[in-house]
Amino acid sequence: MKSRILKPYAYFVRRQVNSSAARAVLAQQEIRADLVRTARDTAFGKDHDFAGIKTYEDFKARVPIGDYEAFKPYADRIRAGESNVSWIGKPKYFAKTSGTTSGAKYIPLTRQSIPNHFGSARNALFNYIAETGKSRWLDGKMIFLSGSPEMSDTNGIKTGRLSGIVNHQVPAWLRTNQLPSYETNCIEDWETKLERIVDETIHADMRLISGIPPWVQMYYERLLARSGKSTILEIFPNLEMFVYGGVNFEPYRQSLERLVGARIPSVETYPASEGFIAFQDSQTEPGLLLNADSGIFFEFVPAGEIFDDNPTRLSLGQVETGVNYAIILNTNAGLWGYNIGDTVEFVSLRPFRLKVTGRIKHFISAFGEHVIGKEVEAAMNEATAKHDVSVTEFTVAPQVSPPEGGLPYHEWFVEFASPPADLKAFATDLDAAMVGQNIYYQDLISGKVLRPLVVRATKPGAFREYMKSQGKLGGQNKVPRLGNDRKVVDAF
Repeated sequence: MKSRILKPYAYFVRRQVNSSAARAVLAQQEIRADLVRTARDTAFGKDHDFAGIKTYEDFKARVPIGDYEAFKPYADRIRAGESNVSWIGKPKYFAKTSGTTSGAKYIPLTRQSIPNHFGSARNALFNYIAETGKSRWLDGKMIFLSGSPEMSDTNGIKTGRLSGIVNHQVPAWLRTNQLPSYETNCIEDWETKLERIVDETIHADMRLISGIPPWVQMYYERLLARSGKSTILEIFPNLEMFVYGGVNFEPYRQSLERLVGARIPSVETYPASEGFIAFQDSQTEPGLLLNADSGIFFEFVPAGEIFDDNPTRLSLGQVETGVNYAIILNTNAGLWGYNIGDTVEFVSLRPFRLKVTGRIKHFISAFGEHVIGKEVEAAMNEATAKHDVSVTEFTVAPQVSPPEGGLPYHEWFVEFASPPADLKAFATDLDAAMVGQNIYYQDLISGKVLRPLVVRATKPGAFREYMKSQGKLGGQNKVPRLGNDRKVVDAF
């Protein structure tokens, strides 16, 4: 019944999505003006002369680019109970995340910004219905593998994980479809929580499954072990849709499809605590549609300039395809010139579709090669396809001073779901793929500054044990794909 009732609304949503995409550049200009006007009398607005901003050039001259450390003095004032700090009033929530040099991040979510988070997720799902005509998943059970929805209090502001906050925004008509139960979702220990999720879902009519691929894979493996079945489709014959985000799906695709027993239609999303940035609007065209009309004014900095004192800052109408950009957010939650640390590349300008290429801090340039996440993932996909193997997880680090002597190299720690028959041949082909991905790496190899990469095959479950040891098992946590030092692999 829900699928029949909601289908007309899905077509309405798709028309809205298409209309917004067609006027993206104009929408961005309007959003920038509205954000500046609304926040003019806040502490941040006064500190940065918002009253004097008339043009984008004025905006760039007054609003600096910075990460959470730059925003933290304002965040601390908001946490202390002050109003009108970087946005009007007080936030409704704080999304609490880890990862800064000075402790946890407290990202504000306001009444104006919450529709960006939940509304964008809704638009992605209803757009899929209108595009494909497939809506039966609305009549069955759905699971969103997420963090705990429990909230703490920060001077009257509810505080928790973003995925938990969004859980509170699920409308009543959808809650009857949602699993796991609230009590199970509140369990903090991931492995205990996972067992309870399996208890609650193994006999349910699951039709939509959503989560970060490595944790969905762990869920699938527990289901198969508990049931004795050989594929997930034997357990959930009506499974119709997979929704994911947070990491590149391709390195996990082969393993997940093997576990499921088929390729399930999927929708990719690009959410962050700072804002819901993009979502997959087409099952046939590459890339994710930028959320250009949802309360965020986007800026783009060529990735190679992001640490410069005066980097090039571009608005949406100035971007080009094929360029690696750091993405900068200005939001109706009170973030300004905010560098979230991600890099993106546009694959289309009509409409504006992009792909996530990596993290600013996740790269290897120990020898000037500046290898990024997109390149190591593309090389891994090429090598696994050639050798017909699948990979559960991997990470890459430079080995500057090899204990065995000789030239330095890139060291790949790889957990195989199905290992190659010849690991040495696999490493050779992986290195050849990397040479094809990065011209600087190619020069270093051919110039004998680096020796070809080395692959270390890890034991099964090694990455899960590592994430558990770091207190980051499950939820929205991700294994860093690569680093410019050996902090991760030394701990690993």
